Amino acid sequence: MALSGGVDSSVAAAELLQAGHDVVGITMRLWGGDSDTGCCSISDVDDARRVAQQLGIDHLVFNFTDDFDTHVVAPYVQAHRDGITPNPCIECNRHLKFHRLAERADLLGFDAVATGHHARIVEHDGARYVARGADPAKDQSYVVHMLPQRELARTLFPIGHLTKAEVRVKATALGLRTAAKPDSQDVCFITHTGGREQFLGDRIGFTPATVVGTDGALLGRTESVQLVTLGQRRGVGVVGGGPKRYVVGIDRQAGTVTVGDESQLQRTEQAVTQMVWAHEPVWGEVRVQCSAHGTTHPATVEPGVVDGTIVVRWATPQRVVSPGQSMVLYDLTDTRVLGGGIAN
Repeated sequence: MALSGGVDSSVAAAELLQAGHDVVGITMRLWGGDSDTGCCSISDVDDARRVAQQLGIDHLVFNFTDDFDTHVVAPYVQAHRDGITPNPCIECNRHLKFHRLAERADLLGFDAVATGHHARIVEHDGARYVARGADPAKDQSYVVHMLPQRELARTLFPIGHLTKAEVRVKATALGLRTAAKPDSQDVCFITHTGGREQFLGDRIGFTPATVVGTDGALLGRTESVQLVTLGQRRGVGVVGGGPKRYVVGIDRQAGTVTVGDESQLQRTEQAVTQMVWAHEPVWGEVRVQCSAHGTTHPATVEPGVVDGTIVVRWATPQRVVSPGQSMVLYDLTDTRVLGGGIAN
């Protein structure tokens, strides 16, 4: 059981014990630098250890800091160099919290790996799929969309059938120290004190850029084009007042950021790369979600020109998805994850 030190994984471990499983709590030490948020702080590791003691299960700490730096931190930094907007939490799930942990579990002879994600695993036509959790407000199927059949076969989501309120009620009834602990929704290696600007500023050189309107008129200046993303409205270096302006184009070589009105962000299709299918490719009508807390929209999917790519054609125009963000495909009931990839 992956114990993060939060209430969800704490109750998930208790649910496994109640179901009769032989459970060992595992906390992954991922980030070796400064951390005052997320699931990598010293206090979170201590909370996980204390919960394991309360539940009467063994607790181990696995040091995966090198893997975390290779698969999450370094790509995060490189993405900003390249003008891409990454999603480090999804890459952490992809490479560490499931694949790397499953490898270690196999090595030690465990039968399954469990996490406290608000998601479920269902069977459909002989295959397994990630499905939405019982609590729509806390559903995390989007961030665990990448699990292939071999990992779905040995993964458990013990609280997927519970709402967040039910999780806290159970934690309180069990007297768990994490019962009232707030949720963590931040990137664990970005501190509250320094933020993304300091983290990246220590690792890459920021490049200034001029901010212009769609007519080419000079409107302002930004000191770090690496921190600008499509659709951004605030903090671009444009003086306030007047109509709302959004980033509609970024030319890093020319050193210009173009801002315009929201209508200029609308697209009828989106290319997606690095596709991972839950079972087999699904073509035709689907629903697509483009952010962890977003809603799905109807679209059709067809193969791209290059293997591993697809083209999503929206039923009605949608705001452009920043390159690097995950796009996750659901069935028409908006329940099962069919696959997902990276916006190009």
